[in-house]
Amino acid sequence: MGFLTGKTAIITGAGRAVLSDGTCGSIGYGIATAYAKEGCNLVITGRNMKKLEDAKEELERLYGIKVLICQADVSDGADNEAVVNGVIKQTIDTFGRIDVLINNAQASASGVPLATHTTENFNLAMFSGLYACFYYMKACYPYLKETKGSVINFASGAGLFGNYGQCSYAAAKEGIRGLSRVAATEWGPDGINVNVICPIAWTAQLENFQKAYPDAFKANVKMPPMGHYGDSEKEIGRVCVQLANPDFKYLTGETLTLEGGMGLRP
Repeated sequence: MGFLTGKTAIITGAGRAVLSDGTCGSIGYGIATAYAKEGCNLVITGRNMKKLEDAKEELERLYGIKVLICQADVSDGADNEAVVNGVIKQTIDTFGRIDVLINNAQASASGVPLATHTTENFNLAMFSGLYACFYYMKACYPYLKETKGSVINFASGAGLFGNYGQCSYAAAKEGIRGLSRVAATEWGPDGINVNVICPIAWTAQLENFQKAYPDAFKANVKMPPMGHYGDSEKEIGRVCVQLANPDFKYLTGETLTLEGGMGLRP
């Protein structure tokens, strides 16, 4: 029995993914695992139903929690408010409450220079990242107000440092940081905790980025001072667990950077 038993968390982009060595390769799935170990029921979203079904089967079997899977894709041309509202309705119909919203999902055309970026490339990042955060936060607000819940959004060093070949990704992530700070200001009086994490973890997406764009990878991805990349579950996932802890309410509105998967600094 963990301290999140009986609570419900929505985690976007939480399908199961693995690295080439067979270990966990998804930040979203690592977070879901950390929450499941604390007894939290989960709503996980994504575009790939097979990955969601694999995640549901493993999490329910190993940790005895209930997982609701929702295929959802916030994208250019879609009725995105309807998509997100559908996820929230299913969540309330199934669990009756929302305690934590984790906006992790993000797609992008990383490695494509600004001068050759297309509108489609830019929209991919903005809709899947910034707009998704906007729609999910709006839809979850009344339920988070009831539970005095938490919002955890994901930004990136790509925006903080202007990484080469990541103009749309960086723009989306910086937009998420600004949106989160406003939400922290407006929602703090309602007892809602809002934080941003800028992590670096060795994921299947990063592994694929290295293979597809080795020059951009070498220019942008530096080994953290601690000598290893963050572990999606044990380090990044556990940070997300702690940010759902009422004792961490004083951190509202902060941007947290995971340093080498070992330290956390505001």
